[in-house]
Amino acid sequence: MCSRYSNIEVGVDKHQQSKDSVFFRDGKRRIDFVLSYVDDRDGERKQERRREYEANLQKAGLELETEDKSVSDDRKTYFVKIHAPWEVLATYADVLKIKVPFKENDIPVPQDIPMDWLFTPFRLPDHIMNPEPDYFTSPFNKGKIDFFLIDDKETFFPPSVRNRIVYYILARCPYHKTDREDKKGIKRLLNNGTYGSAFPLHDSRYWKPSRDSNSESERFNLYKHWAQFFSFFKEQPLNLIRKYYGEKIGIYFAWLGFYTEMLFFAAVVGLICFLYGLFTFDDNVWSKEICSEEIGGNIIMCPLCDKKCGYWKLNSTCNSSWQSHMFDNVGTVFFAIFMGIWVTLFLEFWKRRQARLEYEWDLVDFEEEQQQLQLRPEYETKCTSRRLNRVTQEMEPYLPVTSQCARTFLSGATVIFWISLIIACIIGVIAYRLAVYAAFASIMKDSPTNNIHMVGSLITPQLATSVTASCINFVIIMILNLMYERVAIWITDMEIPKTHLEYENKLTVKMFLFQFVNYYSSCFYVAFFKGKFVGHPGDYIYMFGWSKLRNEECDPGGCLIELTTQLVIVMSGKQVWGNVQEALVPWVMNRWGSRKARSHPESRYSRWEQDHDLQNFGHLGLFYEYLEMVIQFGFITLFVASFPLAPLLALLNNIIEVRVDAWKFTTQFRRPVASKAHSIGAWQEILNGVAVLSVVTNAFIVAFTSDMIPRLVYMYAYSNDLSMKGYINNSLSVFNISGFSEDNRYRDYRYPSGHEKEYSHTMQFWHILAAKLAFIIIMEHVAFMVKFFVAWMIPDVPSEVKARIKRERYLIQEYLHNYEVFFLA
Repeated sequence: MCSRYSNIEVGVDKHQQSKDSVFFRDGKRRIDFVLSYVDDRDGERKQERRREYEANLQKAGLELETEDKSVSDDRKTYFVKIHAPWEVLATYADVLKIKVPFKENDIPVPQDIPMDWLFTPFRLPDHIMNPEPDYFTSPFNKGKIDFFLIDDKETFFPPSVRNRIVYYILARCPYHKTDREDKKGIKRLLNNGTYGSAFPLHDSRYWKPSRDSNSESERFNLYKHWAQFFSFFKEQPLNLIRKYYGEKIGIYFAWLGFYTEMLFFAAVVGLICFLYGLFTFDDNVWSKEICSEEIGGNIIMCPLCDKKCGYWKLNSTCNSSWQSHMFDNVGTVFFAIFMGIWVTLFLEFWKRRQARLEYEWDLVDFEEEQQQLQLRPEYETKCTSRRLNRVTQEMEPYLPVTSQCARTFLSGATVIFWISLIIACIIGVIAYRLAVYAAFASIMKDSPTNNIHMVGSLITPQLATSVTASCINFVIIMILNLMYERVAIWITDMEIPKTHLEYENKLTVKMFLFQFVNYYSSCFYVAFFKGKFVGHPGDYIYMFGWSKLRNEECDPGGCLIELTTQLVIVMSGKQVWGNVQEALVPWVMNRWGSRKARSHPESRYSRWEQDHDLQNFGHLGLFYEYLEMVIQFGFITLFVASFPLAPLLALLNNIIEVRVDAWKFTTQFRRPVASKAHSIGAWQEILNGVAVLSVVTNAFIVAFTSDMIPRLVYMYAYSNDLSMKGYINNSLSVFNISGFSEDNRYRDYRYPSGHEKEYSHTMQFWHILAAKLAFIIIMEHVAFMVKFFVAWMIPDVPSEVKARIKRERYLIQEYLHNYEVFFLA
């Protein structure tokens, strides 16, 4: 048992210690965890808690060493260094069933892949990719030490396992005992200010290896080979990430890397579809008709708004029509179907990749760790009622049903209120669109047959309105996000979830539901509502029925180009803002926090002080990373039919995202406590839900937002020579206005004035509607059949992994049998 010392007591000068020391002052015992605190003047209760807590830690077998505040950088902070000796590590490794090696893997390595040399530029050195040999593993058993491959007890358990074990003890160690309960856990002590921080140490500085030969300098290797942007084309050292940060963070980067790899295929196909639209301009007959003086120049269109808007010639929308063709062509249909198949392949292949990682990282048969199921300190503090736990036979806190129902109701009402606020903001943006378009239109000239006046060299009032409205909508989205994030955490805290897992799941549902509505509602409006409820000349439909704002029509080039504009602005803006925020905020805060210490000599700025000055990686850190990527996944799947380049933008963003996240973890955050996770958790189900919904939304976009179906119906049912000649005249309806020698046109399929069914829909309208509904049904059925067929064809667990699992289980039984027979004999 180690007593607590200070540097002054033992006469050790801090100048003599290595800056990167991760050991006690004896240079032998490794620092597995660090606690810091500031001794308050009025903190007698805190002092008493610390004394009792640290005494109990020592009773549990941990060894402590304290750095006095007089040798800290700010002359205020104490640092308590914690070391776990072998006996403690062995005991808790047995309790936690940590898997350790007992035999080298004897399954032959697969033969080299043909043309493997082509991938050499993307490879990392083998000692980085595979920092440890491949072993068969078995849960540790303290009573069978000789069964395992133990060369050196000091290095048998890697630092990530050591800090996980120490944290397990810290989370359960009591600091105040009463007759009714034991108050325990480092989290409660952090919440009440007894300690300021608790963290494991990085093993070196990130930009150079440690001078201590006993330190692995894995942080330096991660920075050198992974966290630098110029390594963007290299593979990720997932095994080293897992070894240093733990399985939970390793799974995140494995998923992010796999998602980025799969985006490459979607990006290539999307780029080809875009180029198809770009290079088939000459075949675009309907745009030629719009642009021609003989057809488009002689068609006078009805005003797009009341009073301030004038009549205009169809050929004034020539540029808009060409722009729309780049995204609204046959390639759109193909790409929508392709993405339905791609998303299925992505999810199925990820299951296989995840199963392989589960085996390689010893997560087979893994159950959520006990610390995930441990009662939250807030739950223990706020729940004053107690009842007997039938399993443990101990009194435990609980939340009465009435209180639980009331809190859940209030939480649900708050979420509904904020979602209603988003809808109100969307309605406000729609009103802005209508009012501003009228303002742009008022600058048109008075001639009844002028071209639409250009706001800029190539910008029509419709495009200007759409772009400015999208920008305003993006600003509103980001403001609401910042506000709701605090509200979501507040109402989740108010519900008082029992465990950390329950807390994360509840917060996940609230945040994703809100962000789904916040980010996607404007796109849903443009895709499925704008231009659908307009009416016709003489009987237009107005906003709310009573306002003077007429429901907006689509851009003359169609609604798809406006959906593309909305998608590009919101998606690109979110990605740029997210990367800047992720990289800049922690960097600025760290620079400000360590501004004084950076001027000190190297020997005076210890490893624990360097890490103390970094940002804390909270337990919700990965939650926000997953949320960001899942929202992006929604953009590239739900509305991809309108913008085939969306996967390319996502690919470019993710290439940067991987390195930005790696840089943050390696340089800007304290080392997180290693924890296990065998999957991406609830996000898997959310991705599955988004994938199913994306098939429906893309089918509706092609059918109702794109002009593809009306064109096909015209070509095969109404054209005399199976061509698109005459399509423009066919797609416009006639409205007679006195004083004009020619009829005025508007976009719709209605009978002209004087007909017995005046201004009612023509038979062609119903043919087109039937074709749209048929397309939706066929596309959905084909996509879902392919989805289920692919899911059936591709097993979730590769056969090779199944074989290795069986081999390992067989060896464990055989070796244990031989071990027991030998020792019994």
